[in-house]
Amino acid sequence: MPSLFEHAGGDEPLHRLEEIFYTKVLADPSLRSLFPERRPHHVEHLAWFTAESFGGPDRFTSELGFEYIIRVHRHLDITEEQRRRFVTLYMEALDEAGLPDDEGFRAAVREHIEFGSRVAVQNSRAETDADLHPIRQVPRWTWPGDDA
Repeated sequence: MPSLFEHAGGDEPLHRLEEIFYTKVLADPSLRSLFPERRPHHVEHLAWFTAESFGGPDRFTSELGFEYIIRVHRHLDITEEQRRRFVTLYMEALDEAGLPDDEGFRAAVREHIEFGSRVAVQNSRAETDADLHPIRQVPRWTWPGDDA
């Protein structure tokens, strides 16, 4: 069985997903404070992170490093309402991007985004390094359909 990356169709569909998602969050009133302006490489970085997490190339780690994602979330003070809205928009974007709609894939993506958004909330509120979530590398997300 394929990795989530392979099942999603690889780089192009994941880039499309992140482009749709990023457009949604930039327009969303509850998330606007977290994304005050369009950043030139944000979609690319999101796509790299998702691809690597889903079992694809390790571009996020090799080009940016995990500390990058910690830095960008520090001091954002993400609320639970914002976290939930983030997840909702991500799942909407998944539909709009035309990614696979089978139950196993969708459940794995939801688990991934729920976990990641909770890590982002914790890191966004961390006053010291000791308050950060202990994860320090891009997680390799698997699913029942994955042979890894």
